[in-house]
Amino acid sequence: MPDILSAYAASQPDKIAVIEDRPDGEIVSWTFAELEARSNRLGNALASLGAGPGCKVIWCGPNSPEIVACMNATRKIGAVSVPLNYRLTAAEAGYIIEHCDARVAYVDAEYAHLFSAPAGEAGLAGSLSAVLVFGGQAPAGMLSEDVVAAAAATPPAEPDDGAAGATMIYTSGTTGRPKGAVRRARDENVVIGLITFIGYQPDDVYLTSGPLYHSGPGSFLLIGQALGQTVIVQRKFDPQDWLRLVDKYQVTSTFSAPALVRMICALPGEVKDRYARTSMKRMIANAAPWSYALKQAYLADFPADSLWEVYGSTELGVNCLLEPKDQLRKPGSCGKPAPYNEIMLVDAEGREVTGTGPGHPGELFVRSGGVFNEYYKQADSYEAASRGAWHTVGDIAYCDDEGYYYICDRKNDMIISGGMNIYPAEIEAALEQHPKIYDVAVFGIPSDEWGELVHATIVVAPEAELSAEEVMAFSRDHLAGYKTPRSIAFAAELPRTGSGKILKRQLRAPFWKDHAASV
Repeated sequence: MPDILSAYAASQPDKIAVIEDRPDGEIVSWTFAELEARSNRLGNALASLGAGPGCKVIWCGPNSPEIVACMNATRKIGAVSVPLNYRLTAAEAGYIIEHCDARVAYVDAEYAHLFSAPAGEAGLAGSLSAVLVFGGQAPAGMLSEDVVAAAAATPPAEPDDGAAGATMIYTSGTTGRPKGAVRRARDENVVIGLITFIGYQPDDVYLTSGPLYHSGPGSFLLIGQALGQTVIVQRKFDPQDWLRLVDKYQVTSTFSAPALVRMICALPGEVKDRYARTSMKRMIANAAPWSYALKQAYLADFPADSLWEVYGSTELGVNCLLEPKDQLRKPGSCGKPAPYNEIMLVDAEGREVTGTGPGHPGELFVRSGGVFNEYYKQADSYEAASRGAWHTVGDIAYCDDEGYYYICDRKNDMIISGGMNIYPAEIEAALEQHPKIYDVAVFGIPSDEWGELVHATIVVAPEAELSAEEVMAFSRDHLAGYKTPRSIAFAAELPRTGSGKILKRQLRAPFWKDHAASV
């Protein structure tokens, strides 16, 4: 099989492949032939620096045509593409760079500082031997875009083993450290089934809604490219500018977390009325559950048949689909199993749940050719979340008598705030470094705007005094902003089981008592 981008560069060389249209009027537009040439140059440059089949290439930066080219370049040389969240602190980013064993990095100049060795050390972070910088001046010890410009525009040599490239996306873990979820390939039936069911077309226009380092926005962009669509990349989300892009380019397709759409729908009516929105055909709701009220608000502003909802994860892919016709008919549901996905619910005793309705919940397991292959260097975590060919991310669900699934709880402690996955153990580990914090429990509390907010209940060290403001300031110094607790409470002690485990369900209960679900 020829490389998919090479095929489109040959069959529709002059069609626009990717556009970046910034609010200041600067526009970058590449045809498929140009994207092919730039991806080839980057692939050849990466290969010359030691990247190749199975090697990790880490990339970092806001959405841009260069990032799209990197996603293609790593596939072309059979490398493992490792996106890095540019919102992380230097320490958080440093752990991932060190853990992933990448040899080469490709980074936006705005975030090149994340790839320098820690303070007091010379050279580059982790096991990196080279860092390619684009979009600005390369810091000392790093390479400029000249290296890419000098590389050949012809396709890189095809990997001898036929490797098609892989991805390794880091998702924070319940032990406090991120885990690298490796996916080497997807069953073609799973991808084709999803494309066919949703009804994507080659003339769709895809707009990014959220950063491409997330699995959802990136994967759905690649679906668009696989069909030869034009994709619009918005460097950083702004709701009014997003509407401008929808109007200007007659956007038909996107994928979004609820927080972004809430900001769009909350714009004043006179602002929204400046922009046509009738072109939207396929809005994929995901990253966190959309509330019934948000769905109503979206449907008041966009075509009624455009709203789809998917349930899935970085590890397991897309597992359930809720069609437009069911959005208001099935409030709270994430839909029926996606094509070529099987769902099984398992109770606390390890038995398959056969009953239906809220009184018959179980941990949701998936069997599909779209699931990931391993957690890098953490085989025990992979095995713990598996039952043979069945895999789980710890969500608790029930099924109604029509076969629709509802996520009602979370087995692990993960918080989803504004579509971002946040793991309390990571925050707890950071807060426990504060000399005045004796004990801490972090969990999610309800938020109409963000879905959940990060809350910390803290036991202060004996004879010490500590304010919520001090805790938040300490958090901002040690954690990415979106992980910082927005709500702080103090307690004399934390409730625990006989074995010493914190009873977070008991701590969460007062906050969620008037809600149908506890997530």
